[in-house]
Amino acid sequence: MVASSTVRISSRKSQLALVQTHWVQAELSKAHPDRQFDVVTMSTQGDKILDVALAKIGDKGLFTKELEVSILAKDSDFAVHSLKDLPTRLPEGLILGAVTEREDPADALVVHEKLKDKTLESLPEGTVVGTSSLRRLAQLRHYYPHLTFKDVRGNLNTRLQKLDAGEYDALILAAAGLQRLGMGDRVHQVIDPEISLHAVGQGALGIECRAEDPDILALFAPIIHYPTTQRCLAERAFLRELEGGCQVPIGVNTAIDGDRLTLKGIVASLDGKTLVRGEVTGDLSNPEAIGAELADDLKSKGAQDILNKIFAEVRA
Repeated sequence: MVASSTVRISSRKSQLALVQTHWVQAELSKAHPDRQFDVVTMSTQGDKILDVALAKIGDKGLFTKELEVSILAKDSDFAVHSLKDLPTRLPEGLILGAVTEREDPADALVVHEKLKDKTLESLPEGTVVGTSSLRRLAQLRHYYPHLTFKDVRGNLNTRLQKLDAGEYDALILAAAGLQRLGMGDRVHQVIDPEISLHAVGQGALGIECRAEDPDILALFAPIIHYPTTQRCLAERAFLRELEGGCQVPIGVNTAIDGDRLTLKGIVASLDGKTLVRGEVTGDLSNPEAIGAELADDLKSKGAQDILNKIFAEVRA
């Protein structure tokens, strides 16, 4: 039994964050009708600084720190995150308590009305494509160097408004976010996962809570999705071993076949001219070993040198 019948969930205030948090709230309320789940909202540093590229701000807890402080202070019991925003190294006393079933982790092309008859492959030279992700930027620069890329910040609605107003010709966004907000019709094209490997944890929700709180941890059992968890643990171990945050050009794909998990990974230079790829298959029950092995493989191929140069550039 938990100490109190009321459980407090911390969440960012953005529309997508609240949609995700309210989904978790509803699922847990169904599973535990004797509990009351209240949502506590707050703004993070990443929500407040909208005029600077994410890579320039720093990525350690950019969208999570304020929520973590709340949990540690026991002002809330756990937080719901887009797992791709959650650093791979958590503050002492906190753990990743649950991972929910993943939505489509792919990146998606969203276009202005004037380009509705085009695909990513047929966008004309000079098309202005908005993205705030160095991962997307580097990969797309590699395959489509004739396009013009421009940083875009703000929540999904803000970005779409900028697109529709003509500030951008196209955007690259996470398909999962658009689907969760009921905007799946804005997905013009799902990008080939071999062209744009997705972010670590993209499409999944991660629940962060206190490590020494077994009563709260026990509440999550009904929403934990084992295949997604194993895939994301492999991805996060890969990222952690490369010492990369969410704002570096590191992409992944994962697949499960029986009791085997395959992890593909990429590290790219900012200009997109150099791509280091690798692939490891291993036991589904030991995903973190798979991630670490792939990281070592890419390091042996020069990935660490690429990352060191990027860290120096974005911090300059």
